Amino acid sequence: MIDWFEDLSLGIRFKSETVKISEADIKQFASKFDPQPFHLDDDAAQKTLFKGLVASGWHTAALAMSLAVKTRPFGPHPLIGLGVDELRWTLPVRPDDILHIEGEVVSLTRSKTKPQGVVLVKWTLYNQKGEAVYTFTPIGFVPTRPETNPV
Repeated sequence: MIDWFEDLSLGIRFKSETVKISEADIKQFASKFDPQPFHLDDDAAQKTLFKGLVASGWHTAALAMSLAVKTRPFGPHPLIGLGVDELRWTLPVRPDDILHIEGEVVSLTRSKTKPQGVVLVKWTLYNQKGEAVYTFTPIGFVPTRPETNPV
């Protein structure tokens, strides 16, 4: 069980459950946040380099974040970060894709001045074929174990 920064180690891996993305999901997200034809209109999407409807990259990112949070990589602590490194969309996400995320702790740095550590988890979102569709490495903060005073 991971409760504190000290419970993490390099190479620890996390894996989520799956989520299926529907055409309606793609169009609903796009209509609010990324209203481009290849996210909203089947016919228009056929005429693009995607050759069909695809999810917004930001929709893909939001799904990845949701799946990452649900794995609870930092135990009871929320996923709070300073930013994201190495964010890449490697393949389009299409209607009826079934996605899951896997993460690996690739860096641990304990703060010298604060009761926390900086953790880098490289996350990869995969489709049902095992193809990586999205990667990102957030710069996360995890609290260190509170010091206990001897009685």
